[in-house]
Amino acid sequence: MAVALIFAGGTGSRMNSKSKPKQFLNLFGKPIIIHTLEHFEYSAEIDSIAVVCRENWIDYLKEQIKHNFFEKVRWIVPGGETSQQSIYNGLKALYDSCENPKETIVLIHDGVRPLINDKLISDNIAAVKQYGSAITVTKAVETVIHTNDDNEIVDVPNRKYAKIAKAPQSFYLSDIMAAHEKAIADNLFTMIDSASLMMHYGHKLHTVDGPVENIKITTPSDYYIFRAIYEARENSQIFGL
Repeated sequence: MAVALIFAGGTGSRMNSKSKPKQFLNLFGKPIIIHTLEHFEYSAEIDSIAVVCRENWIDYLKEQIKHNFFEKVRWIVPGGETSQQSIYNGLKALYDSCENPKETIVLIHDGVRPLINDKLISDNIAAVKQYGSAITVTKAVETVIHTNDDNEIVDVPNRKYAKIAKAPQSFYLSDIMAAHEKAIADNLFTMIDSASLMMHYGHKLHTVDGPVENIKITTPSDYYIFRAIYEARENSQIFGL
């Protein structure tokens, strides 16, 4: 069994949108979050979906889900003070309703990362079954450097082994839930993502290569890139390009 947890709790401060959070900006008649949810709704391998949402936008999201006839979204829960706490809220909703969390795979994904595909979802699920985890990555195409607080370069890692962590990040539900419970007990609430949290508690993580276009829509330029790629995909389907 595989379920999806979609994080849509951001404020969109870098998008410079005063009217809506970035996940609710429209493109071709649908909010970005709906474009994202479609991949999981229509995947034959995903059984159900939980969405973490800004509390004052939950009613709007419910309307959009109803309008798009989605049937797999079973939980919409409010976010917390940090991304880590928000993801925990969503995991708890899944965990409390799960009969066998040790065998249930959860794919944790950004609501503003809509350019995934069915293969990536399948690859994540397969990797968790084989290795116990799946962290979606893309290869670094430019040199990555490490700096200190004085902006001095302290290390230049071999680019051959440098990758960019993206999403989905997938685990057995019991494993990721246990890590979050440990973090709460340790008063740790600011881990940047699930991969960092699992690494902190000693889990070995396996990577899965994802498409280069699997961008997170954070800035206005990201939005226009998304629009261009979306239009290219649509034209390819229509004209057979």
